[in-house]
Formats: sequence, structure tokens, C-alpha cells
Amino acid sequence: MFDALTWDDRFVRGLPGDARSEVFPRQVPGAAWSPVRPTPVTAPRLRAWSPEVAGPLGLPASPSPAESDEIARVLSGNSVVEGMTPRADRYGGHQFGNWAGQLGDGRAIALGEVVDADGTNQTLQLKGAGPTPYSRSADGRAVLRSSVREFLCSEAMHHLGVPTTRALSLVTTGDQVVRDMFYDGHPAPESGAVVCRVAPSFTRFGTFELPASLGEEDLLRQLVDHTLTHDFPHLGTPRDDQHRRELMVDLFDEVCRRTASLMIDWMRVGFVHGVMNTDNLSILGLTIDYGPYGWLEPYDEGWTPNTTDRHMKRYRYGTQPIVAQWNLSRLGGAFHVLVGDATMLEASLGSYAATIEQELPRAWLAKLGIGVDGIVAEPDRRLVAELHEVLSSTEIDSTIFFRSLPDVATLDRTATDRSLVEPVLAASYAPDEITGDVLAGLAGWLRRWRDRLDVDDPRATMDAVNPKYVLRNYLAQLAIDAAEQDDDSLIAELHDTLRRPYDEQPGRERFAEKRPEWARERAGCSMLSCSS
Repeated sequence: MFDALTWDDRFVRGLPGDARSEVFPRQVPGAAWSPVRPTPVTAPRLRAWSPEVAGPLGLPASPSPAESDEIARVLSGNSVVEGMTPRADRYGGHQFGNWAGQLGDGRAIALGEVVDADGTNQTLQLKGAGPTPYSRSADGRAVLRSSVREFLCSEAMHHLGVPTTRALSLVTTGDQVVRDMFYDGHPAPESGAVVCRVAPSFTRFGTFELPASLGEEDLLRQLVDHTLTHDFPHLGTPRDDQHRRELMVDLFDEVCRRTASLMIDWMRVGFVHGVMNTDNLSILGLTIDYGPYGWLEPYDEGWTPNTTDRHMKRYRYGTQPIVAQWNLSRLGGAFHVLVGDATMLEASLGSYAATIEQELPRAWLAKLGIGVDGIVAEPDRRLVAELHEVLSSTEIDSTIFFRSLPDVATLDRTATDRSLVEPVLAASYAPDEITGDVLAGLAGWLRRWRDRLDVDDPRATMDAVNPKYVLRNYLAQLAIDAAEQDDDSLIAELHDTLRRPYDEQPGRERFAEKRPEWARERAGCSMLSCSS
């Protein structure tokens, strides 16, 4: 099966590799990658499979039992077939605003690149496949809870229309992995697992930062040329140093535009990444590295799902576009080593800020059923700003609020404040608080919004951009709880539901309910750590 795929590892073939093959934590100079084979596991078993990802790769959409066994062997790392060139990538990064130096794939091993049905190279990468030279003091493994979350969220984001790496498979290993889930001195054994992630490239901002920081200009030049040639071929291939500098400006500009679009997508669906380090931002503008992510439940621009960030809140929901701009400035600094003149790189950063300033309000207005051509007018900006104030005045579930909002548009114009807010009360975690000034503020905003609408019934337009189903943390935790008892049915049902997040899907309404009270403070349902 896997040996019949078309393997074409341009990354390994075109970029310098580690001169050493020993797998132990060490600095790796002058290389883009290190050769490393996955470490075998005891009893691999396929637990989840994405047919939409498998088909274009040339793999079965519905594998037979025998095929499932082969998939489990290969995608756990127990079997490396002909054509694969396993590797771990080298990169650096700024973590929580501080330069961390060399990082690299500490628990991810790319099996190689497969040419898909469209002729696009797709890298198959195993997360949790064992130690690499970049593992530092860690074991290179992943646990079931984080693997379930990554598998489901990768696919959920794709179907929401958010650029993302994909998830092909979830395989349990039959081994135990010891983790201190909240870094509080209480490590415990957990079930091990491996997710196969798929993307055209796993190149990150930090891929360029590291050689730039170390004066490895030849490697930086080769990485830029490889990225232009294979990931951005429409921009052109460098002919000489001057042409490369020109193309790097174009490349940086496109990365800024893609990143701006990604941030707007995250904000519009209420997604919080949780660990926006520069090594966790993709050069392709994909959502990458699903760790302690979360979805806004009560609307709160200051919320972060990451326990490590609970005090500083650097990566909270409301700052994501700003953090992305800061991260882009670090990438621009790396590019500046070869470009020399910072003026045009700075212009792209300015364009990023202008895009966020103009397009983010437009995305919010689209969620409100209001289409805008050209520049967003000041009254519409005020309407959006006032909405954020209203949503922050009490605990209102963001996803349910927007999905319920069209019902308000059909009410009689003479409706009382209480009648006007009735359709969105189901979104409230504290309906008893919606009295007095809170009630007046919400009802007043609803009237201003309804007066601004161009149509009497905006449901079709609004339902197309406001999802009914997102992967709430408590739903992921319920699926994890069941999987740990060897029951994969909830993973499968959530996976299927999240394929159509904007549809009603009768019979699955329980997956669209707001977070239950028992999940408010439960581990895995409110905040998470980077431990996995």
C-alpha cells in the first residue's frame, strides 16, 4: 500500500542534512534536517482515519482489517517502507517573546513527501514517533488525549474553511507515556498515541530565524530558494542574488497576507491557538501545532486556554492578530540578513496591519449578515465595537449567540427589551444576570443591529458564516474519556459532525450545546498545558 505511493522527498534532496546520524539531544550546525527513524512501539492500533485526506494520497478511504493493520504499523513508525526518507526538521523560535535558539522537531518525524492526485507534494509527518536530536530532555512521544485533540481539530478547522495542516490517522501505541499534565509535580502514566499530520510543507517562521541568528547565510539562502521554488513557485525561482532579494520581498509580502487572512479566520470562528511562538507559525499561512488550543465559549477577549500563559496572557484571544504581526517582524528580521534594505519588508508589515484593520471588521459584519463593499464606514465599526462590549458584559456563548441572532431579526419591531433578547438567552451562561443595564445594553444593540440589516430574514446568509458546531474542549474531553476506555465511537461521531459545521444536522444538537457547568474548571475542558 504505502510502497505503491509516489514518494518524492524534495526537502531532503534539495537541502543539506545533519552530518551525524546519532539520536541524542545536541546542537545541529548547518543543516535543515536530521535523518532519524521512528522508534517502534509495542502494539500499534488504528483508532481514527480521515478518508478525505487518505483518498488524494492514494490510500483507501475505508481500509479493510488487513489494511488497517498495515496502516497502524506504518503510521506508528514500526515499519518504514521503500521510498520514505524519515527526518526531523531543524528550526528555532521565539517562545513567549524570548529567543529560544535551536528547537526543531522534538517529537515529530516526517516519513517523506507523497505526490497527491493533484500533483502536489504532501509531507506525511508522525507526531509522537520517538526521540530526535531536537528532543532536548523529552522522550519524543505523545499521549492519547493530545492526539485525539489534534486529530479532531485539524479536520474541524479544515471544514470550517480555516487553512490548516490535516490529520490522516490516529494510532495508539500500546505503550504508556509519563506526563506531568499541569507541571505541578504530579506525573502519571498515560496511553501513548501517534497522529499522522499532512501538509504541503511544515516550514515555520523559525526555520529561517535559526540560520539567520547563527550567521549561516548559505543555509538561509538555500532555505529561501527551496521555499520559493517549491512552496511559492508562482513567485519565481531566483536567478542571482539581486533577483533573490526581490523575490524575498514578494515572498514576505505574501506570507504577511496569508497570515493576516489566517488571523481573521481564527477570530471569526472564535479559535484561540494558545501557543503562538514563531516556531508554531507556518510559512504557508496554515494553522499548525495543535497544543493547548480552545474555542471561545463565554466571549472574553482576554481568554487563553494555555495554563503556562495564564498570568501573562500573551496569547489570549484578543491579541492574536497583534502577536502574529510581531512574529512576522521576527521573520522579516531573518529575511533582512539577505535582503539588506528593510524598507520594503517594513511596507509589508504595514500592509498586514492595514489588512487586519480593514478586513477584521468586515468579517465581523459578515457574521452579522451585513455585507460591505469598499471601506468599512465608522458607524459599522461602532456597531462591531459595541457588540464586543455587549458580549463582554455577561457570560454569553459566542458560537450560540451568532447562530441564534437571525431569530431576533424576525421579531415585531415593537418587541419589549425582554422579548427582543429572548432568542439569544440560550447563549447565556448566567441568564439571571441579563437584567437592568445588561438587559438594556443588549436590547439596545439588537435594535441598532436590526435597523442596519438590509434584509428581513438574514438566516441563510448568516448560517453560512456562523458555525453551529465547533470542537469545544469539553466535547474533545468526552471523546478522550471514551477512547481511554477503548471506545472510539464518540471520536467517529464528532469527526463526522464536524465535517458539516454550518449545517443543522438534526439529531446531533447535543454537540452544539454550551459548555456544561461540570466542565467549567475540569482539566482539559477549560485550560490545558503544553504537556502532551
